[in-house]
Amino acid sequence: LRYIQLTSAGFDRVPMEYVKAHGIEIHNARGVYSIPMAEFAISGVLQLYKRSRFFYENQKKCVWEKHRGILELYGKTVCIVGCGSVGTECAKRFQAFGCKVIGVDLYPREDIAYEKIYPLLDLDNCLPQADVVVLTLPLTEETQYMMNEQRFEKMKDGSVLVNIARGAVVDEQALVKALDEKLLGAVLDVFEEEPLSPDNALWQKENVILTPHNSFVGDGNAERLEEIIFNNLEN
Repeated sequence: LRYIQLTSAGFDRVPMEYVKAHGIEIHNARGVYSIPMAEFAISGVLQLYKRSRFFYENQKKCVWEKHRGILELYGKTVCIVGCGSVGTECAKRFQAFGCKVIGVDLYPREDIAYEKIYPLLDLDNCLPQADVVVLTLPLTEETQYMMNEQRFEKMKDGSVLVNIARGAVVDEQALVKALDEKLLGAVLDVFEEEPLSPDNALWQKENVILTPHNSFVGDGNAERLEEIIFNNLEN
């Protein structure tokens, strides 16, 4: 075997030690799913901010009732944790809504999509600033359960967590506690165990937008993936 082309962005399900030991060339699908995932992140936060569930339930019951707790994205601070392709597409879209966007990444750089990208060591200083925290970083030994009870304690009251990375980046029990005590809500597309067990407490949370690892789906994916595969093989 000389060459592997993944249709996923993550390498976490691949025996990378074997691949490296045998000198196999491997490529991921970097950038293919970034646009639909970024749109999903925006959509989830807006659903919480605009109280979509409240109006949806009232529409089903034909109830005419205003809600005075609607929030604006404009002027909010968004912290993107993981400033790769997905994170940067998220940053561009939140920036377009008038948000202040900061990034946290293992390799900080200058990028017009962010006001500033901080090193990963500064995460604890960035979390208290953020109204929205978006996780788009890979799952590694260092990032497993990175969002734990201590980190949730540092987040603002009324903030929103978006996880479109990998489920195990978040300590689920600590998240459930934070949802009860301080978070406005969470937008979750990934979970440590998938499919999510029917008795998992997250299913019942009114302040959770929950989807079955579906954020990557978009009608432009096939064209982008074809281009990447063709270019990689040609190179």
